[in-house]
Amino acid sequence: MTTVLAPASARADDVRDRLDDAERADFDAIAAELLGVTRLGVAYSGGVDSALLLAVAAEALGRDRVLALLGVSPSLAASERRIARNVASRIGVELVEFDPGEGELAGYRANGLDRCFFCKSALFTAIDETIVAEYRLDAVAYGENHDDSARPDRPGSAAAREHRVLAPLAAAGLTKARVRALARALGLPVADKPAAPCLASRIPHGEEVTPAKLRQIEDAESVVRAHGFSDCRVRHHGAVARIEVPEAELARLLDPEVRAAIIAGVREAGFLHVAFDLAGLQSGLFSLTLLTEAPRG
Repeated sequence: MTTVLAPASARADDVRDRLDDAERADFDAIAAELLGVTRLGVAYSGGVDSALLLAVAAEALGRDRVLALLGVSPSLAASERRIARNVASRIGVELVEFDPGEGELAGYRANGLDRCFFCKSALFTAIDETIVAEYRLDAVAYGENHDDSARPDRPGSAAAREHRVLAPLAAAGLTKARVRALARALGLPVADKPAAPCLASRIPHGEEVTPAKLRQIEDAESVVRAHGFSDCRVRHHGAVARIEVPEAELARLLDPEVRAAIIAGVREAGFLHVAFDLAGLQSGLFSLTLLTEAPRG
């Protein structure tokens, strides 16, 4: 477990008074969900949802009463870890990094539709067993928003309920759009950051999640992003890497030099074949496809 202390210079003044009425209402609604909490741990990834929760909690409770809890495992890309560190430092809170150990769970490795349940369960169990007592936390929260709470492909919320983890954004009714709007108003650098699901989401359900596959995916996605694409997914189909980029950026793949460089780099990551998905980037594709095709009772 690693603790990263934020520099004192990162601590900002109270920003609430700079918000407009709608933003202030959302800020206050989130803060109201934290009433009675004295020391809070935020299960944190560096994405916009958990970063907003962290920032509001730091303002509402005080920076010395809030911890950012970052699970570090093979499913978290190194680039995402760097972003998470930078954002926590900018907010001015202490960052605690730990290994949640989800890869030790057979249910996680089996990669069923409930993979996220096992992942979140491992995360919250590790927090309960190794962090809560040491840092004298009386509550743990995570960044589920109102839109997430209504999605059928988010079994991780069940794990949060089992561990009594708070979901202040969802409870306050903040949609993703309102999360981003408030994050912009607070000056968070990840306000418009694309969603970054864990690397295991690139492996089709039913196919085992392994550290080797996750490394392949991370290396291949680094290659694609290095060629200027704003976002991407590299889907792992055994020897085949299926690359998704935003539909608006597909035309860039017509450049033979760009395409050849990506193919070469992805092959270096360990794939034999490279395919480009002309449908563009589709977040949650594997889970939503299976849920849609599942027979209805």
